[in-house]
Amino acid sequence: MNEPGTEPDGLATAQQLGESYAALLGGSEWQVDEVPEAAPIEELLPEIPTTLPPRQPTNPPPLAEPVNEPSVPPTPLQIIEALLFVGGAPLTPEIAADAVRRLTVEQFNECIDVLNRVYRSQNRPYAVVPGGSGYVLRVDRRYAAIRERLYGGPREARLNQPALDVLSLIAYRQPVGKAEIDSARGFDSGGVIRQLIRLGLVAAAEPSEGGSKEIAYETTPRFLEVFRLRGLDDLPELGEPKRV
Repeated sequence: MNEPGTEPDGLATAQQLGESYAALLGGSEWQVDEVPEAAPIEELLPEIPTTLPPRQPTNPPPLAEPVNEPSVPPTPLQIIEALLFVGGAPLTPEIAADAVRRLTVEQFNECIDVLNRVYRSQNRPYAVVPGGSGYVLRVDRRYAAIRERLYGGPREARLNQPALDVLSLIAYRQPVGKAEIDSARGFDSGGVIRQLIRLGLVAAAEPSEGGSKEIAYETTPRFLEVFRLRGLDDLPELGEPKRV
């Protein structure tokens, strides 16, 4: 095991990654805000007028148009939307291709773009966002208070420098195992990893076929939300660390 703060083969050290990320955030500690007590549910809902205007006839959008003929199969766009609603692991082109034959990566990405355009045009309360190695369907932040009232919010916690070190290593090298994290830091990181898992910032990655049996870790959609990132491509440019 290397001396603390050193890294073989010119790799960026955990401390360097953590300190650089902490500098970007404006301090050595980053607070995961405690969700304030939510307002009564009545205050979160828009006021409904006593008299409604006459309903104007509109043509339904393509995704909302019902399929009257049972023999008509769903479109690839509808299948991908259904997979996103089912949830579970982030949806990737490989997973979608298991349900839609001959689906290419370009077609998958186009479907994601079309869904988001439709959701925005209809002012839907959710959107398709990057999550882990794929995409997830997430409720818009405008409705976070309602979600936290139903399911509870996170407790306040402060990420000190060791936690930022480990979180930075996972963010930049994911999926990454505990042994590699320990080697980069020179310390046992089990307790810090468990803390990040409890905060919902880190989770075990999907095991790869024929790969190592060691548990690997990756960041979660909540990590992107807490640090206000649209995706992992928005991480600070520190120079891409090489893998061992």
